[in-house]
This record gives sequence, structure tokens and C-alpha cells, in this order.
Amino acid sequence: MDLLTLALFALGLAILVAGAEMLVRGASRLATAIGISPVVVGLTIVAFGTSAPELAVSIQSAATGNADLAIGNVVGSNIFNVLFILGISALPGTLLVAQRLVRLDVPLMIALSILVLVLALDGGLGKLDGALLFSVAIVYTVWTIRSSRRETADIRAEYSAEFGPSAASTRSGWQFNVIFILIGLVLLVVGSNWLVNGAVEIASALGAPQLIVGLTIIAAGTSLPEVATSLTAAIRGERDIAVGNVVGSNIFNIISVLGLAALVSPSGIQAAASAVYFDIPVMIVTAVACLPIFFTGYSIARWEGALFLAFYAAYVVYLVLNATSHAALGAFSAAMLGFAAPLTILTLIVVVTRDFRSRRRTKGSLV
Repeated sequence: MDLLTLALFALGLAILVAGAEMLVRGASRLATAIGISPVVVGLTIVAFGTSAPELAVSIQSAATGNADLAIGNVVGSNIFNVLFILGISALPGTLLVAQRLVRLDVPLMIALSILVLVLALDGGLGKLDGALLFSVAIVYTVWTIRSSRRETADIRAEYSAEFGPSAASTRSGWQFNVIFILIGLVLLVVGSNWLVNGAVEIASALGAPQLIVGLTIIAAGTSLPEVATSLTAAIRGERDIAVGNVVGSNIFNIISVLGLAALVSPSGIQAAASAVYFDIPVMIVTAVACLPIFFTGYSIARWEGALFLAFYAAYVVYLVLNATSHAALGAFSAAMLGFAAPLTILTLIVVVTRDFRSRRRTKGSLV
């Protein structure tokens, strides 16, 4: 592995992130300039735009026959989004969670994660699977736009402050935003091409499976827009944007990114056995873990954020130990399964039970 390969990979990642930022900003400003609700912009354009790096990389990987990168990118990004981004976003202060996320979006994220596992049990995602996932994307987007009309005035004001038009609705403003979008698209294509080529070379030089590279380095790199959006929103106290961005991005990653990647791939996306029987189940578990944590007071406390970060670190350590067949793998796996996981489950049960009893007492005192 030479310096040119590393430079190609790093430059491709930088161009990819820059392209996504330009695409999101240009599309958001153009949409608000023509009268589209900022809530709709935040829930659709921004959620899809922050998934644009994953989309570009997965389509590029699928089209060039690097299926492990396509699967690993999406699965790894979804795990990274929940464990790392929500974890680090909760550290500055408790994150409040909108009830809609608990009642609808998180259950949908869980259902879609399980659907991916079911579809991949036969060894991969074919074109029909891709068509099914992308049809869900169309239905979900239409439904989200329709349901946004019922958002409260506070939520509308919050999204207006974040995604409102920053340029006048003039002809020159429109032209500027269109150019911004086009440049962003070009950068996405170029950046994804360089990133994928660099990742393949790095995996080959290190002797590491492409799946591991996709699950870790590429997944973290393509999730940088989500990191920036959620962390900035958390610091500003914008609850629906900070948490909703992660959940919305995960949903779009599954239905749009995997769906389109399976459609454009000449023979669908083949899924490695390790992805089907370990990584995708981990993605499901992290999605399910959101429900009890979100449900306890509709918030993510600092300690829960720290717990998410600890589990992401443990997941990465396991991937590295497993990929290198390290002697410590057995002891590490035993410690996680025999101590850390049961302790975490017990803690969540206690917290949920305590919260449930507190709500019952509060409800009884009001009667």
C-alpha cells in the first residue's frame, strides 16, 4: 500500500463529504425558496442528502462488483449512526426524543432492518428485493410529506431556523442553488469512485476482507454528514433534528441506498455469510436498543450515550480481533456475552420498569 493509495482514499472521502454538503444546502435552499415547508425539507431532502455518500459509494461498489463494500457500508453506517452519533450527541446534554420517533420511525427502522435480514438469507439482495425496498422509499417519502402538515408550530419554527432559505427567491439565487446541486452531484460521483478504488487497494494491501473495511472505515467516513448535522443540532438543543436525522438516515440507507444498489448491480448484491449471520443482526439489535432508551422519558441521557459509545468501541474491537484471528478473540467474546450484554439488558429493564412505575404514580396522582 503506497502513499498514493492513501491519498486517493482520503481525497475521495473529502470530496464525497463536500459534495454531500453542497447537495444538501443547495437542495434545501432551492426547496424553501419555492415554498416547500422547512419540515418537509428536513425530513426528506436533508435526510436523503446526508445519506448521499452511502448511496454514491454503495452504487459504485455494486456496479463494479464489490458487493461486500456495498453491504458493509450500509450496515456499518446504520450501526455507527445509532451507537456513535447518538452516543456522542448525548454527551453535551440529554437529548429529547419526539414521540413520533418512538411510535413510528424507530419501529419502522427495526422492521426494515429485519426485512433486510430476511431478504438476504438466500445469499444476497436481487433486483426484485431492490425494487421492493425502493418502492417502500417512495411510499415513505410521500407519507412523510403528507404527515408533516400536522407538525406543531414549535417544530415548524425549529426546522425553519435550521433549514430556512438563506438566499432571496430571485433568479440569480435559483441559478446559484442549481449550480450548487450540480457541483455536489459531480463531487459525489468523483469522490465515491476514488474512495471505493482506494478502499479496495487498502483491503488488498492489509489482507483484510472488504466487508470489514466497509463496516468500519467507509461506514464512518460516509456518515460524517450525519455526525456534523446531529452533533451541531444537539449542541443547539434542536431535539427533532439531532435524533430524527439519525433515524431518518438509517431508514433511507436501507430503503434507498440498498434498494438502488441492488437495482443497478448487474446480478444483485451478494451478501457474505458473516454479514447475514452477524453484522445485520447487530444492526437489528442496535435498532431495537433505541426503543427502551428512547421510551424512558422520551430522552437519551448522558450515561445512555456513553453506553452507546462503549458498545460501538466493543463492536469495532471485535471486528478487528476477528479479522486478524487474534488470540484474545475468545476471551473478549466471552466477556461481552457473559458479562457486558447481560448487565446492559438488566440495567435497561430496571430503568424502563422504574420509568413505567413513575408514570403510573404520576397518572394516579392526577386522577
